[in-house]
Amino acid sequence: MTTPSQTVGPFFSHALPYERDWELVPEGHPGAVMLTGRVLDGAGEPVPDALLELWLGFAGDRGALSREGGQVSGFGRCATAPDGTYRFRTSRPPGPYLSLQVFARGLLRSVLTRVYLEDVPDPLLDGLEPERRATLIAAGSGDSYRFDVRLQGAEETVFIDF
Repeated sequence: MTTPSQTVGPFFSHALPYERDWELVPEGHPGAVMLTGRVLDGAGEPVPDALLELWLGFAGDRGALSREGGQVSGFGRCATAPDGTYRFRTSRPPGPYLSLQVFARGLLRSVLTRVYLEDVPDPLLDGLEPERRATLIAAGSGDSYRFDVRLQGAEETVFIDF
């Protein structure tokens, strides 16, 4: 018999932080971009205690927490602030998107989505209605982008089963 999942937390604020967790690339890294946004619940209210993990999706030092000597990490983690905001300094992905995993209160399992820095041909995007497609495309250009995660509601972010 399988024991059902249950919410026990979240404990993110004291159990998972590490220094410079939101920096996938060091300051001044060529091609660095800032990704900021908010995590919102179904009523449009900020989620002050979510944890986000951003993955560049390339082979190499993926998952490394060390950023010594200007190294690039394929992974970053950021807890949301009381107003639901988060930020990552990263580099442009080698493919069309960044992977974003969200852990939050009320979720029995984390959810996974994609962050596209531009609207490009992609099998996932091509199969979505325009209003759903828009939930995966970050606003901005150059070195600054905004991507809000809506966990429920009319403008719910498209999440991917994994």
